[in-house]
Order: sequence, then structure tokens, then C-alpha cells
Amino acid sequence: MTVLNPSLLLLADGRFPAGGHAHSSGTEAAVKAGHVTDIATLRALVDGRLATSGRVDAAFAAATCWRSGQLGAVDWRELDAEYLARTGPPRLRLAARTLGRQLLRGGERAWPSSRYGEARAALPDGVVQPIAMGVVANAAGCSPAEAALCELHHLVGTLTSGAVRLLGLDPFDVAALGASTASELTRLAVLAASTCEHPAANLAADLGLLNDVLAEHHGTWEVRLFAS
Repeated sequence: MTVLNPSLLLLADGRFPAGGHAHSSGTEAAVKAGHVTDIATLRALVDGRLATSGRVDAAFAAATCWRSGQLGAVDWRELDAEYLARTGPPRLRLAARTLGRQLLRGGERAWPSSRYGEARAALPDGVVQPIAMGVVANAAGCSPAEAALCELHHLVGTLTSGAVRLLGLDPFDVAALGASTASELTRLAVLAASTCEHPAANLAADLGLLNDVLAEHHGTWEVRLFAS
């Protein structure tokens, strides 16, 4: 019988201090624009994000996890440059570095590793969240597929929990929505793990241009509930 890695449960827990509670990952902007109004439209948002930025984030989390587990140096600058090439909006880059900083801080306390210091030294402007996830997942003993799965789980959780707070949706309906994505999260995690050894330039590059535009617009608001 296979026993699930208990560290993965802790890392995936919404109570792990990764900073996600302050972010909606674009849900707030989508609600304001009228794109998300109920469970059906929230599902469309989740599906769209999983097919675009979710694939990218999962691929980089898996690739970083795999590289962190190998002997020798990791080319952190290459990973960062390739991720930023897929993340154009400055506000999304800032959010990714903010979340990455918080995730590394929590991960280092829970699962010490020399890779944290290496990543920070190579990327003084901050480690973006998917790369941070890969570092922490490896230190926690997770596989590349588990790193990708956790990254995708965090995305769905952030999108859906934000909708509960913004729209007052029934939390049971929202939880059911999240549960219904399980098979797709598994498929995407396996896909991400299958490319983890590829050059960073060849990792997933699926873009969500509407999310990019809304993210920049969201950052100009004087009053908002979430940082992103």
C-alpha cells in the first residue's frame, strides 16, 4: 500500500503560512469586470486558468523540484528568466515574488535545505512562487509530480476562496467545485512531471492574456480586498 507523503499534506494545507490568503489570483478583477458572478462562471475561470497559467506554474514547480534534487548547481537565473518571459505584467511578477518569498520563509523553517540560500543568492530580486514551490517541495521530500499537484491545488484554492469572500457564494458549492477538478489536477501534474527534465525554454508557455490585462487594471484600484 502506498502511503501519501505527510509533508505534501502540510504544504497543501491552506493554513500553511504561504501568504495566499492575501491574494485572489485574479478572481477579484474578474468579479469586478463582471466575468465571474456565480458558480458556473467561477468554474469557467478556474478551467481557463488551469489550461493557461496553471500549466506554466505546474511545469516550473516540477522542473525546479527535479533540479533541486540533483547533484550540483541549479541554473536559477535560467529558470527565473524563462518564467518571467511567460509572465509579462509587472504586477503579476511582483505578486509572484511576494508569494515566493513567503513560501520560502515557511518552507525553510519546516524543511531546511541549502537550496533556499542558493536560490535567494542567485535571484536577489526575489524567487517567484512556482520556483519557490519546487524548492520547498524537494526539501519536503516530494516528487516533481507532487510539486506540480500542490501548485495546482494552491491555484484552485486561491481562485475559489477569493470568490467566497467577494460574492458570498455557498462555501459548500465552492468546495464541490474544487473537488470536481481533482482528475484534471492529476492529469496536469503528471504532464508537468513528464517535462521536468526538459530545458527551461521548452517548458509550458500557455498564456492567459485577459488575466494579464485584468491584473494590471486591478493594481490601479485605490480600494481592493486582495493584493492580486
